Amino acid sequence: MLPRDEAWSLLLPYLSPLPPTRLPRREARGRVLAEGVTATVDVPSADVSAMDGYAFAGDHAAGARLKVAGRIAAGERPGRELPEGAALKIMTGAPVPVGADRVIPFELTDRGAETVEITRPVDAGANIRRCGEVMETGAPLLAPGAVLTAEALALLATHGVGELAVHPAPRVAVLTTGDEVLPPEATPEPGQLRDSHTDFLTAGCAALGVEARALGIAPDEPAELARRLAAGLDDSDVLLVGGGVSAGELDYVEGTLADLGCRALFTSVAIQPGKPLTVAVRPAEEDAQGRQRLVFGLPGNPGSVMVTFHLFVRPALRRLMGHAAAAPHERLQTGVLAGSSSRAKKRDLYLPARAEVRDGVLAVEPLAPRGSHDLLAHARSNALLYLPAESGEGRVGEACQVLPLD
Repeated sequence: MLPRDEAWSLLLPYLSPLPPTRLPRREARGRVLAEGVTATVDVPSADVSAMDGYAFAGDHAAGARLKVAGRIAAGERPGRELPEGAALKIMTGAPVPVGADRVIPFELTDRGAETVEITRPVDAGANIRRCGEVMETGAPLLAPGAVLTAEALALLATHGVGELAVHPAPRVAVLTTGDEVLPPEATPEPGQLRDSHTDFLTAGCAALGVEARALGIAPDEPAELARRLAAGLDDSDVLLVGGGVSAGELDYVEGTLADLGCRALFTSVAIQPGKPLTVAVRPAEEDAQGRQRLVFGLPGNPGSVMVTFHLFVRPALRRLMGHAAAAPHERLQTGVLAGSSSRAKKRDLYLPARAEVRDGVLAVEPLAPRGSHDLLAHARSNALLYLPAESGEGRVGEACQVLPLD
């Protein structure tokens, strides 16, 4: 049984970003750049006005009046000349006329049509955005590793960048196991239960921008389980298996994965819930298609699946996508207990909790599940309260550490 951070360190070498692919800009939201992008134009592309007003040259005191010799609108080509001693009405974004050295906003004039009176003078250079002041052609726009947010895509659109080299989302498959597990639409008999793993894992992946393919429910029968696991491995980068990884007589997943060429990195972690977590890899050099395959064998109880997903699967998927995803312990935040918590025994304890900022403090309310099968507590939570092994009961007002889930 490995400590949490030691288990993560064994997994980390297998989480290099997936090889780049090219996507159209409008399909790349949320992806991570694999190659840097440079500016294709100067920004601004000419000296332009920052205000609606009048462009003119030279110092003029309050009360001075200038002839208005015309108007320049945004979108006109640069190069228009300013008549000597006159002003040109100018719109925001319009090119500043040759010979003008400042723009005065309408608000500082009488807004005249034929002539304009200056009511408050402005300095040379006022309200002019200089060509290339934001960036020049060829300057770096976004570096490798940048996340393509809505703002980043808007920037790239202004430079006419149509296609981008990005790290793709991993191909993920989800397989639930167990003779006692039924599809959600079925009516369970006593001793049976509906599958919650598939919905949780596919939704958790979707929140990351990863589409997970549901493989259904495999029975506790070695040959059929091997067939389903083999199919999942061959068509995915990451296979998530719910159940079948404990020490029970019908828990065949770990042995079957070994038969399929997967090497276990670890099979148990010192956390509660989630101890029987198996993570295995089939290296690219041992794969028929030359691709590395990762397998997360998650415990059967719903709470255990949720805790291990947030601690290990989620950051692993993000790293494969090129994100600089933090290790589990690096994502913890400090809060204050708004309710008492149970003590942790020999393993690190993760409890579902509600966390919200109150009066500038992150208040954490433990939800006290009845066990790792208690889905209700996890459904109401937005965080995991972390209690280190051998820590005592937490009291209201004490500092605590919490992992936000949103």
